[in-house]
Amino acid sequence: MRPETPATRPSPPAQKCAEEATSKAARAGVPLTPGRRRILDLLAQERKPLGAYQMIEKIGEATGKRPAPISIYRALDFLLENGLIHRLASCNSYLACRHGHGDKEPIVFLICEKCGQVIEASSAELAEGLVTLATREHFQPRMQVMEIAGLCEACCLQT
Repeated sequence: MRPETPATRPSPPAQKCAEEATSKAARAGVPLTPGRRRILDLLAQERKPLGAYQMIEKIGEATGKRPAPISIYRALDFLLENGLIHRLASCNSYLACRHGHGDKEPIVFLICEKCGQVIEASSAELAEGLVTLATREHFQPRMQVMEIAGLCEACCLQT
């Protein structure tokens, strides 16, 4: 692995995100192998979601060795199953969990169509509304994720 430089050193928010995920994994007794940790760290450093092949390129650039796609997908599956990352279905990409939400709490991703920023959020009002909806329809939700596309505050100010 190449030495850490200011450009590759995790930013404080990224470092905090990775540390929280590592702590969550330890509390759950979930082992983070070096490959899984590398993917988690990479996603924590990014300011926007990454696809699997983008991760392969970035890891290849950082280490000088391109990992096999299957190893990336296995790590992603593990991290998803353990709630350490999220998958954005609309763009088939992944991002580190930065919100600290509960396992069954609804999550909303606000995705900026201009700059690619993703805001991960939840609200008690949304949770109540979804419970009411599911109850009325006699439906048992397994996962509650919404993706909303639009423009972030900074991009709105530029237009």
